[in-house]
This record gives sequence, structure tokens and C-alpha cells, in this order.
Amino acid sequence: MNTNSSIPGLPAVTQELESLRDHWRWFLALGIALVLFGAIAIGSAAVATVAVTWLFGFLLLAGGIASIVSSFSAARWSGTLLHLMIGVLYAVVGWMIVDRPANSAVELTLIIAFFLIFGGIFRIVFSLSQRFTGWGWVLLNGAVTLLLGLLIYKQWPLSGLWVIGLFVGIELIFNGWAWIMLSLGLRQAIAEVKQS
Repeated sequence: MNTNSSIPGLPAVTQELESLRDHWRWFLALGIALVLFGAIAIGSAAVATVAVTWLFGFLLLAGGIASIVSSFSAARWSGTLLHLMIGVLYAVVGWMIVDRPANSAVELTLIIAFFLIFGGIFRIVFSLSQRFTGWGWVLLNGAVTLLLGLLIYKQWPLSGLWVIGLFVGIELIFNGWAWIMLSLGLRQAIAEVKQS
């Protein structure tokens, strides 16, 4: 008798595994590619910073143009003017970033530094004032976030040339490892299913 049928949701999990099992190699390849791109981004943090900033500006520009176009298609809507103005703002800021990505990266890094500093302070104050379960981890998180923000701010504007590329590289590496672990887990689950 199969005891797995008494576990709620197990048939859905089995179906998911069956639908993913043929694709584990693609997940592995994706993970390896992301880890490699992350390593390249960290190794060339300045180039990655400018490239990511330029891409961000291009996306803002495209979003702004799309908002402007869509605002004219809904001309009878009462929020058309606001929608149009937001589209113009996105397009102008996007164009400014695309036009000067290195300068924009420096300015964005300053915003990131302030975000980290104030986010760290908020976490520290909240964890110390509330003392909830696990507050020590939130306190540690706040301290690390505050320290990271202060280090970035202390090295600003030079930090503007490498911080964004470094952050993107780290994110790519961790995301890649997650895909690699998923693919290896799927491979192991497939081997276990074949043995049973």
C-alpha cells in the first residue's frame, strides 16, 4: 500500500517533479551561466556598473514612452494628464541616465548608500525597542546594513564606479547557485523516483 497518498498535496508535488524532471539540465546550464556572468560582473565591476545603469535608464525611457503613448489612447480618462506627466518624467529621467550612465551610476550609488544607512538604523531601533523572537538576527542585519551603507558613503563618489556592478554580480552568483542547487535536487529526485 502506498503511504504517500495520505500526505496532502503530494500528488501535486509529484506532478511538478514530473513536469520539471526533463528540464534539469537547462536549469543547471542557466545556473552555471548566471554564476559565470556574476563572476565577470564582479571582476569588471566598473564596466558592469555602467552597463546596468545604462540598461536601467533605457528601461525607464521605454516605460516613459509607453506611458505617453498609452495616455493618448485613453484620452477621455480623467487621469490622462497625470499619466502623461508621469510618462514624460520617466522618459526624461531615462534619457538623462542613458546619456550619462557613469554620472548617473555615481548618483544612484549615493541613493543606495542613504537607503542602506537609514534601513540599517530602522532595523536596529526596531529590534532593540520591540525585542521580539529572533530580534538579535534583525539587529545584526541592521548593523551590517548600516555598516555597508556607511562604507559606500565614505568612499563616495569613487564607490559609484563599482558598487552597482558588484551588487549585481553578487546577486547573479547567488541566483545562479540557487538554480544549480535546484537542478541537482531535481536530478536526485528523479534518481530516487526511478529506484522506487
